[in-house]
Amino acid sequence: MAKTAKSEEQLVRSAGKRMDKPSNALLVYVSQEAWLKSVLEGKHGRVDTSIDYCTNREEEEEDFSNYKFEDDILYLRSLDPKEWKEQDHYAVLGIKDLRYRANEDVIKRAYKHKILKHHPDKRKAMGEEIRADDDYFTCITKAWETLGNPVKRRSYDSVDPYFNDNLPEEKEVKENFFKVMGTAFKENSRWSVKQPVPKLGDSNTPRDQVEKFYMFWYDFESWREYSYQDEEDKESGQDRETRKWIEKKNKSVRVKKKKEEMTRIRTLVDMAYNLDPRIRKFQQQDKDKKQAVKRAKQEAARARQLEEERIVREAAEKQRAEKEKREAEERAKADALKQEREAQKKALRRERKNFRDLCKEKNYFAETSEENIRHMENVEKMCELFKLAQLEESIKTIRSEGKSAFVRIMSEVDQKLEAERRAALGYADTRNTPDKQVKAHTAPWSESDLQLLIKAVNLFPAGTNQRWEVVANFINQHSNSSSGAKRDAKEVLAKAKDLQSTDFSKSSLKEQANKKAFDNFIAEKKHKDVDDRMPAVTERLDNPVTNGKNTTAVKVNEEKKEKEAAPAPWTPAEQKLLEQALKTYPASAPDRWDQISACLPSRTKKECMKRYKELVELVKAKKAAQVLK
Repeated sequence: MAKTAKSEEQLVRSAGKRMDKPSNALLVYVSQEAWLKSVLEGKHGRVDTSIDYCTNREEEEEDFSNYKFEDDILYLRSLDPKEWKEQDHYAVLGIKDLRYRANEDVIKRAYKHKILKHHPDKRKAMGEEIRADDDYFTCITKAWETLGNPVKRRSYDSVDPYFNDNLPEEKEVKENFFKVMGTAFKENSRWSVKQPVPKLGDSNTPRDQVEKFYMFWYDFESWREYSYQDEEDKESGQDRETRKWIEKKNKSVRVKKKKEEMTRIRTLVDMAYNLDPRIRKFQQQDKDKKQAVKRAKQEAARARQLEEERIVREAAEKQRAEKEKREAEERAKADALKQEREAQKKALRRERKNFRDLCKEKNYFAETSEENIRHMENVEKMCELFKLAQLEESIKTIRSEGKSAFVRIMSEVDQKLEAERRAALGYADTRNTPDKQVKAHTAPWSESDLQLLIKAVNLFPAGTNQRWEVVANFINQHSNSSSGAKRDAKEVLAKAKDLQSTDFSKSSLKEQANKKAFDNFIAEKKHKDVDDRMPAVTERLDNPVTNGKNTTAVKVNEEKKEKEAAPAPWTPAEQKLLEQALKTYPASAPDRWDQISACLPSRTKKECMKRYKELVELVKAKKAAQVLK
């Protein structure tokens, strides 16, 4: 037992040395949430013991030199030596009022006083009956053994029956916070490993001292332990395993009670923090400060926004003024230019009139009517082609030189127009020369091929995918040429450009087309005459005359008019209806085209079938062109 007590005492001393070491820098928290988070995560700050906690570091020890020890003989005689752990050791030694405040000297003097007065030998000498196995002096000895040993005394003080473990009532705390909570913290400060313990203070305590106070208690380290209440002494075990089991059981109970004690301390600190009027004041100050900073930022942002808006507004105003100035200058320039153009146009019209009047006055320098007409045309050409300076110069020259000048100017105009036309044709020939050289050996274009080319160009307009391949394939499919030559896209494109660049008014193709049109007109006229005579024959042979009218002739004429009427072009809406009807009624349907034509009120069955064939040919031509490519 002595060895165990010595080892525990060494542990207490070493713990005291560790607590005397300087701690880390102080961490100050400004809210309960921050402290709780720090404590729960095990990262809470350490309180610097060098800080003034509103009390002296070395407390003044009380003077008990004249203390009068109590001697309650009735209490002593009521004690049972076998139940010595249940007795009040401080009351046994006569220092019931001092309790944990009593120092070692007081305890020694109290024990000495009890020995001198209650020792069995002295009482026996005085004639008192002594029971050796049941004498209360054994309780005095146990009290001395407990209070005289620092480790055992601490174990007993931890479970002092006169200590109130209950927390203050919240109602009492609200009514008198500093008095009630000050007493509670003072009573619990006896358990602190760190001494001295900071005081609660009052309503005038500075904020830093209040924060340090709560930091200390949120980081509270208690030396309180509960070995005195062990249900069974491990030394009572008969063997090593039994003693080990007893020690393990006792330790488990101590740990549980220690956790309950720390929870009690934490609850006390939380209650004080939540009800402390100073904390509420500090929180309100922090809130006001935060709001002030926020308002300052908002005002600064608003000021910046106003400044930016002012800058943007001034820039926009400046830009608008510059734009208006620039537009005014441009309008002035445009007006001046317009006036200048109007003046030039007016002068040009005047000179043209002068030129026409001059030529008209001279009878256009013509001797015959044909020459007069030709000269009139040339005068108009010159009026359209010549500029103001040229007209003025021409008028001046003609007035001075007469007809020779007029003829010379007219000849120059014709030469100039001819040169421009030849230059344009030469450019087109140069552009098409490679294709013409490459295709020099190709078959000549017949009239039917040219008609197919024109029809294909109209059928496949610009924008068609692979247009010229499709046109070439269309011509190859429908050509009736005896040579059997196949046209490709380049040859078709070159021929189309050649037709576009040729002066069609002087082309032999026009004469052939006109001649062919006349022959077609004669053939159609003859066919029409035959058709006109056919109803009369039919009338005489087949049909009777009703009311002087032939109904068959009327029907034939109506059918002929329908044939001669050119079909109207298909609109996108009609095309869409046709496509939908083709999808709705399959080819296997017996009356498919009747049903399709019923979906298009504006089209007949024949027109629908004809349009379908055209679409099929178009699709085939495109596919063939893609295959060839």
